Amino acid sequence: MSNYVLGIGAANVDISGKSKQPLIMRDSNPGFMHVSVGGVTRNVMENIARLNYPCKLISALGNDLHGQLIEEYSVKAGIDMSHCLHVENQNSSTYMAILNETGNMELALSDMHILNQLTPEYIEKNIELVKQARALSFDPCLSESVIQYITEECSKYAPLFCDPVSSAYSARLKPYVGKIHTLKPNTMELAVLADMKVENEYDMIQACRKLCAEGVRRIFVSRGDKGCMYYDHEGHLLFKHLKPVENMVNASGAGDSFMAGIIYSYVNDFDIEKTINYGLACGIAAINSEMTINPDLGIDMIEKILERG
Repeated sequence: MSNYVLGIGAANVDISGKSKQPLIMRDSNPGFMHVSVGGVTRNVMENIARLNYPCKLISALGNDLHGQLIEEYSVKAGIDMSHCLHVENQNSSTYMAILNETGNMELALSDMHILNQLTPEYIEKNIELVKQARALSFDPCLSESVIQYITEECSKYAPLFCDPVSSAYSARLKPYVGKIHTLKPNTMELAVLADMKVENEYDMIQACRKLCAEGVRRIFVSRGDKGCMYYDHEGHLLFKHLKPVENMVNASGAGDSFMAGIIYSYVNDFDIEKTINYGLACGIAAINSEMTINPDLGIDMIEKILERG
């Protein structure tokens, strides 16, 4: 087994616009625009790379300017992109978000059709990468056939980490959830995965218990400014939060950064409390940056955030 994390999933160009004032629907709103490289799994890999841990990505890129931007930026950030699939005559994956004046997302659009070019056969060609990985992170934006292959075959060789991303994608993930080692849902995604209402902390615990009975080992429930609830297959339960950010800049990358902190902690054998602290601190680092991923992220920054409490 080698010392790297493998990611299989989306690599996008992210276009975000933040309004200067409360949004007026169906009208042009003055604001600030940013273009960055994103994609759930690619973001997780970049955060891990910025924490100085090796990582590799399997994704699909178009033969266009966006694809070139994704590859060049990701390599510069420290991600091994040499195993990505390059597709002729297709647009690279693109994500566009509209943020309100406080930095919260109001609306988003995504064009991720190119990910359908990633097939189980292509993942199988790269199975040695899976076998040597310390952990495998994937996202449910992939086709169902690839999700099935990852959960049924890749899970034999590497622990699977997954952020369900949305309620809709959670429904796609649901039939395969028992093969996932570590989940990071929010409460809405948790409700879909467990097929039950989640309206309070008691419901959250029961939903996690149900998923662990299906085979999930660990669940980190994202709760926004309330932090995180942790539950695992042994029945361990922990609620944790850090001091909230007073002036949030951009919330769009917090979840991906949190997941990176969780994976980084796993491959470094941190105990669960330190793991949650690292995840929360990585999320705070992301919130404090205009970019989807904080370019200054590193262990020193994480330790300073944790010193603040």
